Amino acid sequence: MAGDVLLDTNIVIAFFAKDAGVLARIVQVNFLIPSIVLGELHAGAQKSVRAAENLARINAAIPNSIILNCDYQTAHVYGVVKQALRVKGRPIPENDIWIAAIAQQYGLFLITRDEHFAAVDSLLIEKW
Repeated sequence: MAGDVLLDTNIVIAFFAKDAGVLARIVQVNFLIPSIVLGELHAGAQKSVRAAENLARINAAIPNSIILNCDYQTAHVYGVVKQALRVKGRPIPENDIWIAAIAQQYGLFLITRDEHFAAVDSLLIEKW
């Protein structure tokens, strides 16, 4: 796969951990990061026993990345996705609904390792 993709938190963490599979593939794409993922990374770093090290890793890597923020259109897509999941009886974590909404808003493949994203209709997913 080449082109623009959206990274989920678990993929960014795998990248930071120097996961060979992620490192091999990430150089083949132009990756974007949802602001929600950035928040999850900061929250995880803050609760870590190596908070300073993890924050430094985020601060070194993320400023060079394109961050996609939520806007009015994202909120609309979020509402549609959340309602569809409710009707199906297949809830997923709130942050992941926002991440899925951003991916759908921009027509991007979401790169993730989370199985629950499969419950989101019309979401383009690739597992690394």
